[in-house]
Amino acid sequence: MRSVVISAVVAVAGGVCGALLSQNETLFAAKVSAPPSDPAINWTTPAIAGYGKVHYDASSAFQPSSALSNKVVFKVSRGAEERSQVNPALEHVAQVVNTYVAAGVPAKQLKFVVAVNGEATPAMLENTRFRQLFGVDNPNLALISALEQQGVKVTVCDQALAWHHYEPQWIADSVIHTPSALTTMTTLQNQGYALLSM
Repeated sequence: MRSVVISAVVAVAGGVCGALLSQNETLFAAKVSAPPSDPAINWTTPAIAGYGKVHYDASSAFQPSSALSNKVVFKVSRGAEERSQVNPALEHVAQVVNTYVAAGVPAKQLKFVVAVNGEATPAMLENTRFRQLFGVDNPNLALISALEQQGVKVTVCDQALAWHHYEPQWIADSVIHTPSALTTMTTLQNQGYALLSM
């Protein structure tokens, strides 16, 4: 009986407090304010025009340096949400290239390899096949070309091709075939490349 009485008192007290608080306009007044104004941000794409914009600050710590090996293998497995969109992981590769170049490392000193597999594999299709399969032009081809112009090697996993039932000749001519993205990454890591999963 005691627990029933205590429960009833707590319920009534909670209801009364809730009613009083909900009527208190000073506690529940909506505070609407304008969002803070963004300072002028200087975005740049010094190496890969139109892709991977960066805001470079020379005073930041851990700056890229041309005195280092600058060997990176990028694991790209995620696909874009929409087939009409550029693959966001490839866009991040462009951002890394742009950051290195903004920091003063010449693109010719970058030893970057992109290892594509998984859901990102369709991005490697040549345009005719991509359009046939997905009904839109392949939005990744211009970015792949821009990356390659800066010396970035873009590769595709032949295991992923088989998994997707893609013929090797369906892949864009500039994309390099490898036996496996996994062995591409391990082989390059054994040669001193840093691994970045995008």
